[in-house]
Amino acid sequence: MFFVASKALWFVSEPALLLIIGALVGAALARRVRFARALALVCAGALAIISLAPVGALLIGPLEDRFPQPPVDLPAPYGIVVLGGAIDELASEARGQTILEEGAERLTAAATLARRYPQARILYAGGSASLWPRRSTEAQEARALLVGLGVDPGRVILEDRSRNTDENARFSAALVHPTADQRWLVVTSAFHMPRAMALFRKAGFAAIAYPVDYHTLGDWRDWRLNRDAASGLSLFDLAVHEWIGLVAYRLSGRIDAWLPAP
Repeated sequence: MFFVASKALWFVSEPALLLIIGALVGAALARRVRFARALALVCAGALAIISLAPVGALLIGPLEDRFPQPPVDLPAPYGIVVLGGAIDELASEARGQTILEEGAERLTAAATLARRYPQARILYAGGSASLWPRRSTEAQEARALLVGLGVDPGRVILEDRSRNTDENARFSAALVHPTADQRWLVVTSAFHMPRAMALFRKAGFAAIAYPVDYHTLGDWRDWRLNRDAASGLSLFDLAVHEWIGLVAYRLSGRIDAWLPAP
């Protein structure tokens, strides 16, 4: 129920979409409704600011900087958990090959870490995020890609039932039964790391953050104007989505802090 509710809530509350609808409705009713013109102007102005100003970068930056990269001399972990979200399920199914999307660094980092730590187990956590059944899951697609990149198939463990990060953590724990002395690297996008770490800790993992897929530079250049308006809107939506996720998970008791820390 939580998964379906979260999908429905985001569908009707995507910030950029709401602003576009507000601008169109306001323009259409400008001659009939007293405040419609003001609504259109406010929504259009907000869209322009979000598109051109670094609003998305400033919102997502604190999330990406929350968990630093682990040291280069980190001792070999017991295992590596790679969170789903890097594969376009629909396109992969339609084209018969693994199609990567934003977050592809989760998989490339997994292949690199598999070579760096040859004894570590590789757990890919990701079923299907679709509300409708699919012939294959993201985890199955990821396994095929990792094996194609040279990872020993005997090292790859699939958790292919989960649909969101909460289920990623709980179902992974039920699959591998982590103990306090087993350190697991958690590989996911940097902006998503605070929520992921909170959930995997709560599920019993001795988790170490391995953030990838950065959208910001982490310095003064994040304050520059966007050169691509569409990217500015997309980054704003991504940041708002993650902040809403943190609030929803905290209110529902799935995590124990509003902004989990190292």
